[in-house]
Amino acid sequence: MGTKVIMNDDAFLKKGFLISTDKTLLDINVIHYFLDKQSYWGKGISRQTVETSIQNSLCFGVYQQQKQVGFARLITDFATFAYLCDVFILPDYRKSGLSKWLMQTIRNQPDLQNLRRWALATADAHGLYEQFGFKKLKSHDRWMEIFNPGLQQLEGTA
Repeated sequence: MGTKVIMNDDAFLKKGFLISTDKTLLDINVIHYFLDKQSYWGKGISRQTVETSIQNSLCFGVYQQQKQVGFARLITDFATFAYLCDVFILPDYRKSGLSKWLMQTIRNQPDLQNLRRWALATADAHGLYEQFGFKKLKSHDRWMEIFNPGLQQLEGTA
């Protein structure tokens, strides 16, 4: 089930913006730099880890005139579950509605309409995601995790 239309696709397309799942368009340098240097969740991530994560995920690139300005990655089986992560719009392009347009595009993706559960983790964008149906975990006591944040820093040090 998709989401209601909040952002007008044509308004962004007329300004030269595009959202695509074509991985050949992705600028790995932009993605790696943002995750490694500018995100709070990916500091120290290796380029190899970024490349592997992209290879094994459904990715959404946001572009203006073929320049990458945003990104989101979805880990999914396309049948029951999707985990949304690595969502960003570059600082110079924020406050223009691109994050809402990106979320609307992801939620309306035809291959994802019958998923039983979506999940994500955020420290600061609850308001954005709530507009697209996300809520705090109802049964958070059922969820468990193994969290190894230091593992990324150990890569390539051997």
